[in-house]
Amino acid sequence: MCGIAGLILSSGAPPPDPATVSRLIETLRHRGPDGSGHAVVGRVALAQNRLAIIDLVTGDQPLFAGPATLVANGEIYNDRDLRAGMPDTAFATGSDCESPLHLWLREGSAYAETLRGMYAIAIHERAQRTVTLSRDPFGIKPLYVAQVAGGLAFASEAQALLESGLVPRSVRPAAREELLQLQFTTGAETIFEGIQRVLPGETLTCADGNVLDRRRIHALPGGPPEQIDEATALARLDRALMESVELHQRSDVPYGMFLSGGVDSATLIALMARLNEEPVLAFTAGFDVPEAADEREHAETVAKAVGARHERIEVTEAMVWRHLPEIVAAMDDPAADYAIIPTWFLARRARQDVKVVLSGEGGDEIFAGYPRYASAMRPWWRGGRAMWARGSFDKVQVLRTRPTAWRDGIAATEARASESGLSRLGMAQAVDIAEWLPNDLLLKLDRCLMAHAVEGRTPFLDRGIVDAAFRLPDGLKLRDGMGKYILRKWLEQALPVARPFAPKQGFTVPIGTWIKASGARLGPLVAAQAGVAEIAHPDRVEALFRDIRRWRHGFACWKLLFYALWHERHVLGRRPAGDVFETLSAR
Repeated sequence: MCGIAGLILSSGAPPPDPATVSRLIETLRHRGPDGSGHAVVGRVALAQNRLAIIDLVTGDQPLFAGPATLVANGEIYNDRDLRAGMPDTAFATGSDCESPLHLWLREGSAYAETLRGMYAIAIHERAQRTVTLSRDPFGIKPLYVAQVAGGLAFASEAQALLESGLVPRSVRPAAREELLQLQFTTGAETIFEGIQRVLPGETLTCADGNVLDRRRIHALPGGPPEQIDEATALARLDRALMESVELHQRSDVPYGMFLSGGVDSATLIALMARLNEEPVLAFTAGFDVPEAADEREHAETVAKAVGARHERIEVTEAMVWRHLPEIVAAMDDPAADYAIIPTWFLARRARQDVKVVLSGEGGDEIFAGYPRYASAMRPWWRGGRAMWARGSFDKVQVLRTRPTAWRDGIAATEARASESGLSRLGMAQAVDIAEWLPNDLLLKLDRCLMAHAVEGRTPFLDRGIVDAAFRLPDGLKLRDGMGKYILRKWLEQALPVARPFAPKQGFTVPIGTWIKASGARLGPLVAAQAGVAEIAHPDRVEALFRDIRRWRHGFACWKLLFYALWHERHVLGRRPAGDVFETLSAR
């Protein structure tokens, strides 16, 4: 896991400025504190900060082979198979990122179709003066591009392009509406004017400061549900789960996992316990609010059942107010998901023992775990409704202008999913996998873990598991209103103490409770912040913070607080000046 960046300038532009390359490297240093490297040839610069996970001795980047140079952020889990398929190739390192370089030399821009892993890759071909940029099909690893003076720039984080002065700090209003209403933004365009995401699965061919070609690998198979019985599906799923977790454990440094009270993480710890001779190291977070759902006791039961070493942390109100400016600052591409709070603290604790963590992101999307899927399958006259149909501020009247176009990105993705031949349930899953997963859940995991130089791995987002599970009959995913049926059945057999068919407790961060306790103090600070004052009536914001009566009021307050802190850091360019109150008071 690393941070990469670079410049692809036109032939008429000056060569890459060394100071700019240095700023790109420095801005991404938190992603790779184990070393850095760069290569500048003509009008192209590639840079990388390394978090050493595989081949600690010879795996430094850039990597070179013939006329090509590579920098990469990620893990290629089928590296051993790829090497075996190129017996005539003389590999210079043991790095899993060297096999994509040789594949590219053989296959050109189609090389990524063979990769199994999470990655953002840049390859410079010096003779033809092209740069190939690729991102994995689920978007586990981020990659951003921007048209800048003289050509193109790219980076693992949008903030690298801002901090280096390559792109001005300007908010795109349509994306801001999405952020407030949905809590994340959709599609290729980010919230920053002029910065785009390389979409999941995209490979871009660039030259002379421009994008010349785009091709895309889709994460999901198309077509209707397959015909398969439950016993056969379970046996196939067992093989796929074992293979994926075994691949995701490949590491030359210590690894652990995040354990909640849910089905996904219980599945992972059961598999890891099978595959490891030493006790699995598991981390669980809880909160200091008595009425908040607390998963620590159930997680402890599951951990004991498999002989795991279990580390529990408690996230307190004081911790949140002290560190929230840092947490939000990590979310340069913003996702106002309150789960960033425990994720950040878990990563901080995990870094004391490990550099790699396996996590359950993707389980709900691949196996249809969300309650909203049951609703999406029902026709409107039976109480069904479209996903993401309501925005957070629909009934909270504090904004100066009523958001109107905030659902356009979701609607466009729904339209594309409807042409895929999937079932109604499959279409709902596909929409989440295209938007919610990369632009909220995986973004949260990447930024919160990389803030502490921890690599997050997601075994459910693996080609083998997708092939085994996504096109299962709807009845093996959703049964009697309960999602993830087939995964629950597997876990019931593998680890019954996990109680996979028990009613889901739900995971809720008590941010509304914390805000309510400090609302009178927070309200004026949030209302006066420049970004919030631009979009909301200050008096109404203060009133909302003073009088939180319902869950939606607390959630709206959270989003406004998030946006205030995010705007301070990434639009105004001010670094956190202490805790939440000190940061918002510093003008």
